[in-house]
Amino acid sequence: MKPTSYEKYPFIPICGTLKKGWNHVLEELKKQTSPNKNIWIIDCYTGTNIPELKEHFSKVDPVLLIETSQLMKKEEEVIRMTAPFMTDDILFGYLSNLQMTDYFNPELLAEARKKITETNGLIIVLGYGASLVYQNPDLLIYNDMARWEIIQRFRRQEAVALGIDNRQETASLQYKRGYFNDWKICDQHKDQLFQKVDYWLDTHIPQEPKLIDRNTFMKGIEKASVSPFRVVPFFDPAPWGGQWMKETCGLNHGMPNYGWCFDCVPEENSLCLNVDGELFEMPSINLILLKSQEVLGEIVEARFGKEFPIRFDFLDTIEGGNLSLQVHPTTDYIHKHFGIQYTQDESYYLLDAKEGASVYLGLKNGIDPEEMIHDLKEAQEGATIFDTEKYVNKFPAKKHDHFLIPGGTIHCSGTEALVLEISSTPNLFTFKLWDWMRMGLDGKPRPINIDHGANVINWNRNTDYTTKHLVNVISTVAEGDGWKEEKTGLHPNEFIETRRHWFEKKVTHYTDGSVNVLNLVEGDEVIIESPTNAFDPYIIHYAETFIIPASVGTYTIAPYGKAIGKTCGTIKASVRI
Repeated sequence: MKPTSYEKYPFIPICGTLKKGWNHVLEELKKQTSPNKNIWIIDCYTGTNIPELKEHFSKVDPVLLIETSQLMKKEEEVIRMTAPFMTDDILFGYLSNLQMTDYFNPELLAEARKKITETNGLIIVLGYGASLVYQNPDLLIYNDMARWEIIQRFRRQEAVALGIDNRQETASLQYKRGYFNDWKICDQHKDQLFQKVDYWLDTHIPQEPKLIDRNTFMKGIEKASVSPFRVVPFFDPAPWGGQWMKETCGLNHGMPNYGWCFDCVPEENSLCLNVDGELFEMPSINLILLKSQEVLGEIVEARFGKEFPIRFDFLDTIEGGNLSLQVHPTTDYIHKHFGIQYTQDESYYLLDAKEGASVYLGLKNGIDPEEMIHDLKEAQEGATIFDTEKYVNKFPAKKHDHFLIPGGTIHCSGTEALVLEISSTPNLFTFKLWDWMRMGLDGKPRPINIDHGANVINWNRNTDYTTKHLVNVISTVAEGDGWKEEKTGLHPNEFIETRRHWFEKKVTHYTDGSVNVLNLVEGDEVIIESPTNAFDPYIIHYAETFIIPASVGTYTIAPYGKAIGKTCGTIKASVRI
């Protein structure tokens, strides 16, 4: 676990205009002020610190400042309106079909519009959905927020939801409202504003705002859509977390562990622009909303819309514990019960493994389903300890093994493994069946979903099936001078195709109409280049995940720096077309 050059804050370098600090931000915006009527709209994503914005925008002395929270329906009405999507389940809801306009009280909205019409001077409208209050402002500013930061604000009880103040709820319930309701509504609303926004505001760091204009924003989006890029990884502790990422990725040694790294989850990660030496952070989903066809590919976009369908993340159990024993729903189940179009099929690629590493996968031959479910429920009630190895296969695992996990397959990583999890994107739908009698990080038992799990377990995924179809189903498909390409999965039920390349020389890759997501699984560093110089050369270090937009077409990967003359390896995922 020697430290590497893993880059924790990757960025896209561009030239443009950036203002940093509230004084400079306000000075830039005041240049737009006329002596007569001037209307500023500051629209916001959920999680934005509205009091901070109000504090500083008040300094420009508007004659009228309207907060959208004053124009929305009463909290009781919002709670009733969103109840069908929040449901009674502690974790799972149903994907919302509400829109931002549904949150506003029509009478209050009409009064605000009338007041704006009758007022001269500087007018500011601030808050969630502010652009709906006055649709032709002199200045439209959008305060964006990445989901990973919103999640931190949930934990600190700092984030106010759409239409209600739910800061006193548990972070998991706040996340549930965001996932099933608020974020979908905010993304749909923001998607209608991209061509109208004059300035983008980054307030991820409290009291350190950064402002870029429309041209700078679009320049970064355009560059990312035609070049290799990385999103900003997000590391998080877990009850089972380990020590590998702390060492290898150069993380804070004061933390007890790190269990997760969301290394490519564009719905939750950030995308950073480096504007003449200063970082500007935004949700990486902006790129997909604006450039879905260029990034995903035309056929992939036709199937998934403006959603990024491939997810890469790390699960670290080295010097940690087992993950929970779990199962993911089938496509039919996730669609019927949660309104999601596809399920979380996945695989475990062993980026590293220590002595004793293992993966639990599939059921033993000849088990009795009713007996197993009975024993799981008895264990959940504390009457017994669930005998996992009586029912579930436990496979020894070594570095570069690949275990395939289509929906409905019972599984979990054992200790001493660094798993690169390659999966489809729906990331909430893990039905935990057994959690080894441990508490969550909050000191409370984590939610167990035996009833959901029992409805989706594929009882035919037994030892015979798993050994033949799900463990190291690897074959060589092509090789040449200094390189070899292997097919490593995924399962025929899954829409993701994975290929592994071993190489000592430059290898040519083709996107073939689909976004490519890769990780450098072996070697210190490689260089990504365009045969036609269509993009700048891009350096990737060990364990870094990177994205190649479908629009790139042809690209090459070669050992670089300390890796020259040595064997390197990548694992690549794409959508089967």
